[in-house]
Amino acid sequence: MKAIVTVMLKTGVLDPQGKAIGHALHNLGFAGVGEVRMGKVIELELAETDAARARQEAEEMARKLLANPVIESFKVEILA
Repeated sequence: MKAIVTVMLKTGVLDPQGKAIGHALHNLGFAGVGEVRMGKVIELELAETDAARARQEAEEMARKLLANPVIESFKVEILA
């Protein structure tokens, strides 16, 4: 079973990478782009076959290692 963990900075946390990307996009002529936030996506191949247990396992991994709970939030998607 595959789990997709998306980690993003929490609202209100300064995102210098997002600002740099937004600035570069404007310089390339993409004037319609508003605020840009940078995050990360982590794909996990899990041996677990039960979707609920796989979600629980991936969420535990995110809380313990993949995301910094002080400044980041995460969401988990399970793919069969």
